[in-house]
Amino acid sequence: MKGIILAGGLGSRLRPLTKVTNKHLLPIYDKPMIYYPLETLCQAGIDEIMIVTGGNSAGDFLRLLGNGREFGLHDIYYTYQEGEGGIADALKLCEHFAEGDSVCVILGDNIIEDDITPYVEKFKAQASGARLLLKEVEDPERFGVPELDGDRIVRIDEKPDHPKSKYAVTGIYMYDGRVFDYCRDLKPSKRGELEITDVNNAYIAAGDLRYDVLSGWWTDAGQFESLFHASQLVAAQRAQH
Repeated sequence: MKGIILAGGLGSRLRPLTKVTNKHLLPIYDKPMIYYPLETLCQAGIDEIMIVTGGNSAGDFLRLLGNGREFGLHDIYYTYQEGEGGIADALKLCEHFAEGDSVCVILGDNIIEDDITPYVEKFKAQASGARLLLKEVEDPERFGVPELDGDRIVRIDEKPDHPKSKYAVTGIYMYDGRVFDYCRDLKPSKRGELEITDVNNAYIAAGDLRYDVLSGWWTDAGQFESLFHASQLVAAQRAQH
């Protein structure tokens, strides 16, 4: 299984901070944001990792992370996304890296408390398909929201005005090799982006998507409030250890 961190985009919601650097290089408490998803993948035993970056500061990732030795890796792979074509557009750039293998994809601004190893092991035990991680939130309308029927997700709505549940689809996705076929078939949404929600709904239509609910905290860090909140959560966690 290979790991992919999506750290492209222009970070427009965090201007002026992102006028001079990539969003994923901003600090979360005592580390650059990109360290957290990287450590999450390494902790789960995933040691082949590609980072999709973009914008004017792409070279800074190489200066910061190098070949990944600091994280126990032999190498880190990098690719470049032009503009803001959406999550699925960024994922398409990684097909040659995946080489038909399954992938664990993490959005670069997702910070979690949990060790994802148990969820990765559950995914590996699946014969095929996808596995998503959900978290109950107070503002699900900001995210992709699953409609649940018992232990099944029947569909996912992207940023709905009237959410069908209190859960958010977190930015951690596990896919088999079919994900790139689904990405190729996508049409741009009203936002002009290739949406990862459409990929997930394709797996639902195929009857091949499962999920787990994170037990620990989770946040994105894509706007000022959540960036600040992420630092608070990490600081509190550090104080406990």
